[in-house]
Amino acid sequence: MISTDIAIIGAGPVGLFAIFEAGLLKMRCHLIDYLPQVGGQLSEIYPKKPIYDIPGYPTVLAQELIDNLMEQGKPFHPGFTLGERIEGLEKRGEGDFVLTTNMGTIIEAKVVVIAGGLGCFEPRKPAVEGLEQFENGKGVNYMILDPEKYRGQKMVIAGGGDSALDWTIFLADIVDELTLVHRSESFRGAPDSVNKVMALAESGKINLVLNSNLSSVHGNGKLETVELVHNRSLEKSTIQADHLIPLFGLSPKLGPIEQWNLNINKSAIEVNTDDYSTNIPGIYAIGDINTYTNKLKLILCGFHEAALMSHSAYQYMNPGVKYTMKYTTVNGVAEF
Repeated sequence: MISTDIAIIGAGPVGLFAIFEAGLLKMRCHLIDYLPQVGGQLSEIYPKKPIYDIPGYPTVLAQELIDNLMEQGKPFHPGFTLGERIEGLEKRGEGDFVLTTNMGTIIEAKVVVIAGGLGCFEPRKPAVEGLEQFENGKGVNYMILDPEKYRGQKMVIAGGGDSALDWTIFLADIVDELTLVHRSESFRGAPDSVNKVMALAESGKINLVLNSNLSSVHGNGKLETVELVHNRSLEKSTIQADHLIPLFGLSPKLGPIEQWNLNINKSAIEVNTDDYSTNIPGIYAIGDINTYTNKLKLILCGFHEAALMSHSAYQYMNPGVKYTMKYTTVNGVAEF
């Protein structure tokens, strides 16, 4: 069991900044995110996108902001559970919450902060016959958490965006046989990545199948073959595969949060703007996942919410105790 002061659901920019604000008040954070890396939308969808409304930065790239937030929170030694989704939440007694992930990880916390952006990002699943029966370790995955797991295996990747291209390039030297399937002849990813994939195909390092869609998957308890259909000729073909990775992006959903008896308004959590607390004492919601009058969905506003939340969480955990924030510098480096 993991024990912490504050469990933060969501490791996007607002959740990461909460590490710093809570750390100033001597509260330790543990973050949980369904994505395999920190950064939320900024890292997963548009890491190279410039952001213009962060104080002190006329412009900063999305991934650069995430890297800076991680560095800012490092002195407070946060914990992370990545690639897992919170499925259950239970309040025990007056003080503690117990959270359980889809992988069975248990986190005990005194305060829960929901900082899930637009919600829990879930993979967009293609309409493929038999797909679900090969999920959960039987050959079909929607994220790649450990590339070494696929060494020496036969893999099919489906998609035409940056994720599909980047993983194809990376895994070309790891898997035994790799096929990239895309529904058209043009890709949505970075031109440099497209060129690298084309070069891999020309050299015979990978198989590239264009103008085709996934049709069905087959196997005896474990994935064995993937059937494709050509968009124009409707001709079908079969590829032997140990693993299929459909990479068609992510869609935000509240997921299990909807079952936690929180006040929900149009897929957002209602909060008290005094401290961004929810209707359940000890649970807060910050960032794009919350809603209130005159709400602005800006990273800057999420940072403000994280600051007020942290002060309120401290008072919730330590009723009647006054607090101070102090830091010193050692060789020009702040120590808290």
